[in-house]
Amino acid sequence: MTTPLRTLGAGLLLLGLASVGQAAPQHALTLYGEAPKYPANFKHFAYVNPDAPKGGTLRQPGTGSYDSFNPFIPKGNAVDVGLIYDSLTYHSPDEPMTEYGLLAEKIDKADDNSYVRFILNPKARFHDGTQVTADDVVFTFNTLLEKGDPMYRHYYADVAQVVAEDKLRVRFDFKHKENRELPLILGQLQVLPKHWWASRDFSKNSLEPPMGSGPYQIAKFNPGSSVRLERVKDWWAKDLPVSRGLYNFDVIEIEYYRDTQVALEAFKAGRFDVNLEYSAKDWNTGYDCPAKRNGQFVQEAIPNHNPAGMQGYVFNLRRAKFQDVRVREAIALLFDFEWASKQLFYGAYKRTNSYFANSDMAARELPDAAELKILEPLRKELPPQVFTEVFNPPVSDGSGIIREQSRRAYQLLTEAGYRIENDKMVDANGQQLSFEFLNFQANLERVILPFKRNLAELGIDLQIRRVDVSQYVNRLRSRDFDMTSAIWPQSNSPGNEQREFWHSSSADNPGSRNLMGLRDPAIDKLVDGLIRADSRKALVTHAHALDRALLWGHYVVPNYYVDTWRVAYWKRFGRPAVTPLYDYGLMSWWEERPAGTPTDPVTPAQEAN
Repeated sequence: MTTPLRTLGAGLLLLGLASVGQAAPQHALTLYGEAPKYPANFKHFAYVNPDAPKGGTLRQPGTGSYDSFNPFIPKGNAVDVGLIYDSLTYHSPDEPMTEYGLLAEKIDKADDNSYVRFILNPKARFHDGTQVTADDVVFTFNTLLEKGDPMYRHYYADVAQVVAEDKLRVRFDFKHKENRELPLILGQLQVLPKHWWASRDFSKNSLEPPMGSGPYQIAKFNPGSSVRLERVKDWWAKDLPVSRGLYNFDVIEIEYYRDTQVALEAFKAGRFDVNLEYSAKDWNTGYDCPAKRNGQFVQEAIPNHNPAGMQGYVFNLRRAKFQDVRVREAIALLFDFEWASKQLFYGAYKRTNSYFANSDMAARELPDAAELKILEPLRKELPPQVFTEVFNPPVSDGSGIIREQSRRAYQLLTEAGYRIENDKMVDANGQQLSFEFLNFQANLERVILPFKRNLAELGIDLQIRRVDVSQYVNRLRSRDFDMTSAIWPQSNSPGNEQREFWHSSSADNPGSRNLMGLRDPAIDKLVDGLIRADSRKALVTHAHALDRALLWGHYVVPNYYVDTWRVAYWKRFGRPAVTPLYDYGLMSWWEERPAGTPTDPVTPAQEAN
């Protein structure tokens, strides 16, 4: 466990580090030491309007409910409170992997990547006016490791210690020098106020509004149904280059809806302002209403340059029935994407064929010499197809008849010891191959039902179990599911989070993203190699190796993705001329016309008034 060092040993270590080569402290961090897009004297980002007016209200939806304002622990269903806290650095959504100083005025990274030092801005303040210090950073880091979600222990696994060198300087020392992403990951640390938490139990859920140092604070809430954030008018960072033109709304209101269908109807009625749409059917047919036809709100597909990652139906390998790769492959063969694309998706989606889809990190060719150098030592531990075939999901003709896939699935299941008996696919003990699909999204059932029919034709029983959001979250954390829908998002520079996704060390941690329960020494080695990649070229090569090993393990039924942000919004807002490459930039918008003006529909609440 990481603890601050305030001993003679720490002093000797500091002396040792003084001899390590280092450059002068910088205003920004990049992954491989390349120059950032914006120089030290930049005034604002290109994707903002630095003179955007402040004021007005942004109304947003939440799904389900909430019972906590503490998202850092593996309990409850917490509100996203990211706007309440400042982090050490600000991740630029206009660059693949660059972070600029926020709480940290300067960043000092050792040339050999043995440590990183953050030099805090002396102006940084929490909302009660207390200065943000190095002790707060140390407290935050140690508290997350000791009491936070288990993912933090994986995310920060390569940190040896954290040291408050003085009031404004905090240093993180690393266990080894190969994890080039670690300084940037630490820069994303949202700093908690040590003095505020001194009289509170961090490990428990709470609906007490927390204290932070960010641009907003919780002003009012109705437990489980709504939250009102108000802009901190004297926010300490409002004039920094990383903040100019952002956080323009005086108020952000979040109202919670039972599911996405209810939320869509509320959006069309003018109950909230911006809806990020995930359903192709709803995007194509669900928004038709008088307000849309009158031009009161618009739908816009904004290009999304982020890697799509993997979306799929994940097998819980903790279940004995899914431990045979042939069973998993057979089940995956019975998902007919082409039929769904034509009948359900309006041709809007692309088939997911990689854990790094929509990026150069996807393994779309046979391994080259550089990749084989990584894979060859693991040949006996990996599926043979890793070396001989490019993974591609099955392709049907879209007719809904998948005879070839069904024949292949039947062959695989018989090889795995199954047989047909009384129209049921049974194992050696006469038990039918059956499993439950855990779901909380009403609109996903229309996609699962054709999959269920295809399975049934081969004698496999799939039961769809729909639960509310709280039950869903709790069952995922306790690993109480057979199959469910999951997404593993990827950045342009994947790194430490891969341990949380696929590494054996995260398989048994409640709440980790290793939903499948994957424990594979070969995958572990590939993950470690990717994290330690020392150049962009090496990173891509390691990603290719990891990608094909995961694909040929058939741990998920690959689904589909879209390479745009599908955003519907009421015509009340101004937007900068430039949209960042890796986000749709909502926090750079501003209000031009208040909600409830004559061109807006009258809501029931307004009628009551």
